[in-house]
Amino acid sequence: MRNPWRLAALFTLALSWAPASHAQNLNPDRIKDLASTIQQWASAPTVVAAIKAQNTDHAGLSQADIDGLDTQWRAETEAPPSPLIDGVLGNDLSAYLSKVKDGADGLYAEIFVMDNKGLNVGQSDVTSDYWQGDEAKFQQSFGAGPDAMHLSDVEFDESSQTYLIQMSLPINDGGAPIGAVTVGLNAEALQ
Repeated sequence: MRNPWRLAALFTLALSWAPASHAQNLNPDRIKDLASTIQQWASAPTVVAAIKAQNTDHAGLSQADIDGLDTQWRAETEAPPSPLIDGVLGNDLSAYLSKVKDGADGLYAEIFVMDNKGLNVGQSDVTSDYWQGDEAKFQQSFGAGPDAMHLSDVEFDESSQTYLIQMSLPINDGGAPIGAVTVGLNAEALQ
């Protein structure tokens, strides 16, 4: 069970990092409710099983292996063929995340789930890279413990023509983080 006081303090702190033009318009109670909703669907057996399977499959990866996979992913975003991207987008977890996104009435711009190394396990949309382990969204969620949360700054997304904020939370099993989820939220819908 997450400590609601700790989450409230994290919401307040994270909101203070958002650009001033939008931070005052974000509703901390709405963000807290969204975090709770995300935690619910991100704890589904489909999500947990996919992360655990990939954690097992990737247990022996070195940093060089991870860098190689990330390089491959980035190249595949530029030109086909794209077996690595297709494998992730075509799995059951990605189908589940796409349904969650579609059911959020435009609130979610993207969803992706990472394993314990920060590698994508499933996603609603193609990300620019495969390895998130070197980014705050992973380090300050998975890397900060089972009750952690990371909110990015509010940024304008050219592709969707909306202001987005990324919320990242660890995904736990038995009280310990096994992976993380990042959800791109439409910041204007949070006002």
